[in-house]
Amino acid sequence: QLIHSRFKPYSCDECGKSFTRAGHLKKHQLIHRGVKPYSCDECGKSFTRAGDLKRHQLIHSGVRPYSCELCGKSFTQAGSLKTHQLIHSGVKPYSCDECGKSFTRGGDLKRHQLIRSGVKPYSCDECGKYFTRGGDLKRHQLIHSGFKPYSCELCGKSFTQAESLKTHQLIHSGFKPYSCELCGKPFTRAGDLKK
Repeated sequence: QLIHSRFKPYSCDECGKSFTRAGHLKKHQLIHRGVKPYSCDECGKSFTRAGDLKRHQLIHSGVRPYSCELCGKSFTQAGSLKTHQLIHSGVKPYSCDECGKSFTRGGDLKRHQLIRSGVKPYSCDECGKYFTRGGDLKRHQLIHSGFKPYSCELCGKSFTQAESLKTHQLIHSGFKPYSCELCGKPFTRAGDLKK
């Protein structure tokens, strides 16, 4: 019955968040201590909570149970679908104080502000390259690890990033969306057109 009441007697000294059970508080406090006991067998990424690991593992399984009724794009998490649906609504609640540009997601605004400021707080220990976002650094570090989790089903070629695999798969499809304005020759990748 405590769960259904609003009474939450256990609160975190670090952030003040309250809980109905002492066990829930203990699990929450792992976040502040940086303890991540649940790790993914596929890629080694670690998590504080078992539920977060389960959600993460959907990425490797390819299961995307939440799909958008308007465009069909699917997601591993309900929250990601809700955020995506803001795109269709046109709602952009996050705006930049400097230039007034608006964004659907708070994270996109933060990234925009970092780009405007020129700040790149994330650096690679291997090669010293700097990045605006932590996620970009993590993707980059896969290059040094040699870990290539994304494989082409047609030829077996592997890639460190999902986007690289998607671009590669265009070769098999024969789709060439980039064409030269001077001679009309089509290319699969923008980089090939530039060359």
